[in-house]
Amino acid sequence: MKRLFITACILCICFYSTAQNAHSIIPKPAFISYPHSSEPFVLANKQPIFYSANFEAQADYLKQAILKQTGIELEIRKSSDVKNRSTTGIYLILIATSINSPEQYELNVNKQNIDIQFHDLRGLVNGIQSLLQLMPIGQFNTAKISPVHIEDQPRFAYRGMHLDVVRHIFPVSYIKKYIDYLAFHKFNTFHWHLTDDQGWRIEMNAYPKLNSIGSFRNETLIGHFKDSPAQYDGTRYGGFYTKAEIKEIIQYASIRAITVIPEIDIPGHSRAAIAAYPELSTKPDTIWNVATTWGMYNRQNNVLAPKPATFRFLEKVFDEVVALFPSPYIHVGGDECSKIWWKQDPATQAFMKENGLKNETALQTYFIEFIAKYLQSKGKQTIGWHEINEGDLDTSTIVMNWGTEKQAIEAASKGFNVINTPGKPFYFDHYQSQDPKDSLAIHGYNPLEAVYNYNPIPTAIIQKGLSSKIIGGQANVWTEYMGNEKKVDYMIFPRMTALSETLWCAPEKKNYADFLKRLEQNAIPRYLFWNSSWFKEYKKWDLSKSPK
Repeated sequence: MKRLFITACILCICFYSTAQNAHSIIPKPAFISYPHSSEPFVLANKQPIFYSANFEAQADYLKQAILKQTGIELEIRKSSDVKNRSTTGIYLILIATSINSPEQYELNVNKQNIDIQFHDLRGLVNGIQSLLQLMPIGQFNTAKISPVHIEDQPRFAYRGMHLDVVRHIFPVSYIKKYIDYLAFHKFNTFHWHLTDDQGWRIEMNAYPKLNSIGSFRNETLIGHFKDSPAQYDGTRYGGFYTKAEIKEIIQYASIRAITVIPEIDIPGHSRAAIAAYPELSTKPDTIWNVATTWGMYNRQNNVLAPKPATFRFLEKVFDEVVALFPSPYIHVGGDECSKIWWKQDPATQAFMKENGLKNETALQTYFIEFIAKYLQSKGKQTIGWHEINEGDLDTSTIVMNWGTEKQAIEAASKGFNVINTPGKPFYFDHYQSQDPKDSLAIHGYNPLEAVYNYNPIPTAIIQKGLSSKIIGGQANVWTEYMGNEKKVDYMIFPRMTALSETLWCAPEKKNYADFLKRLEQNAIPRYLFWNSSWFKEYKKWDLSKSPK
């Protein structure tokens, strides 16, 4: 891909003062038509937003978003008859339907009114995002919005973005901003990676050492993890989100129709837990520290041992997680589980023999099935990375594939529902520029065009008639080399925008050249609007430049 240079000079944008054409909306709507009348709707202060019962929070969200974006302050009014549009204003209309079309919405703009028709919460929020994209950015007394009719719904049921807060932790304010990014792009899921070798980021009552010890590492690697000799900063690093903060974030996300899925990584990537409670490891008499570098830990223990204390630990931890997160899904990791510690531990080998487990892969499956059944008893469904499929696992668990199409095909063929999030091109911790001046990333090259053109349903799955097993996709943001919010923003934009259209639109509706035009017209000004404090540092949106 040619290096992307999109002129986004502040003086040229200031921000855009005219309303946008519906054909600039991202992700591209399924159907757009224009009424014969060209007279616009004139948005002005004190106009009402009428809402159906139970959607006051979304009406207020729309009000606040319009105020922030345009400076125009509307009023919200509950109405028992929002279908009677006799008063000029914006109408949020809940409609009954017998059609199974989750997240569908219709948006209509004419001289007299604007209405969003929907039959579920996500449909309403999707419609709100399209409406906001039709409005100008700036400070106005009034704003004109051109007449349009839009009918729209997504291609995939699951459309997610992941964020690792273990390698580097981010404040609640940024987590909320990240959720706003998701809402704008019509994603519906935030995958929150909360535990790993380098830290435990969720408050725990039953095991307080997870926070007093497991949430902090003594220092952090400087430079790339393959550099030799390794260098460290010598500074204690860490923290965790309190339950009150997590509830605040979940509530914030729920108004925007974003499901927050927590990930508690087991049985590998558990070094932080083992540092806090060494008795959970295969070497209980050893003092372990929270990991200070990145990568798999083949030479230092980071796997849980199969013993009664471990399974009690898992039950209590997941009890607290289930009580906190209303999500129907809980992610349990299950990836990169080094088996050498189980192989050399006599107690583990005795457990395997006693339970008829023929090898360490079967033991990994035992762990996943143990917690999956426990979560099922709590009304939750389990998601795990594709390594959980290495053994003979029950197909009620959802496989999240970060590998190649081979792993996706294998899981779908076995009967698993699959969320496709392949490292190429959906890992946003990989470089997005081939310029040697680009700032440090883990490895690989995932350019914007590759993200946009990827089809989450591999051809082989289509040929096998298993397309329905791919329930969606997601990009993953691992933060080993993202020590601040600016770097995260650099790594996700504009690839996040491309992903939103990849997951929303049918392949035949996509056009990369048209997408780039809309990216410049609509998305780049939004980036500046959201993040002017650091985007103003650049005269261009230049993929070869990055915050350090």
